[in-house]
Amino acid sequence: MTAPDRRTVLITGSTDGMGRWLAVRLAEGGAHVLVHGRSAERAEEVRRAVREATGEDRAEVLLADLADLREVDRLADDVLARTDRLEVLVNNAGIGAASPGGGRETVAGGVERRFAVNYLAGYRLTRRLLPLLTASAPSRIVNVASAGQRAIDFADPMLAKDYDGGRAYTQSKLAQIMFTFDLAEELRDTGVTVNALHPATFMDTTMVREGGIAPWSTVEEGGEATLRLIDGTDLGTGRYFSGTQEDRADRQAYDAAARQQLREISERLVAELI
Repeated sequence: MTAPDRRTVLITGSTDGMGRWLAVRLAEGGAHVLVHGRSAERAEEVRRAVREATGEDRAEVLLADLADLREVDRLADDVLARTDRLEVLVNNAGIGAASPGGGRETVAGGVERRFAVNYLAGYRLTRRLLPLLTASAPSRIVNVASAGQRAIDFADPMLAKDYDGGRAYTQSKLAQIMFTFDLAEELRDTGVTVNALHPATFMDTTMVREGGIAPWSTVEEGGEATLRLIDGTDLGTGRYFSGTQEDRADRQAYDAAARQQLREISERLVAELI
């Protein structure tokens, strides 16, 4: 295994909040961090923060809008072009339940925006990077989900009828966990572990504040819980954690038939949108 202080780590959504905290913390430990975001200015700020914290250039900037699967593919291409190893992938990027106009938002192909950004982007990016992660094993995939989960309505997974932002968000987060369980089974005995977590409740982040919610916990609190899945030992694979404790997800996550339905929808959307 590559020593912890020599790993290459990709963190999506690492220009703000917990993602930024993780980027600086892991770089301080010696990791080479691939900083992802949409804003070149904010990504450059993180790169400078890493430089100031470590005295070395341990961060590279990668830009992509995860609402667009073609940009997700471009992000994967950029990773593959820049490094021949990837020991850690943290699928952290996400958007909350609130939308600027308060209504349903879609991206290319009519995909509901929260499903696209919170789940489908991570699904596609992980699939694209699996050969590199497997070649770099032992390696880890950490999916940053949420305790807010709601069963996916497979009759209307894009919520074209009776849209509700809260439901869109909680369905997308459950989808992340369902993917975690499926992928862990697929990768068993490869040296790649896959786990998901709810890092902390209502951290002091832009997403929480934009939702009009008073923060309950700190970014550091969630970051430490996530760091445990990156650095900890004997954690297993295919598990869901709330903070630092293993927990039970929504029961649909344990339904193999439901996970198969989600896989089929995901692969169909990828085929249509790429």
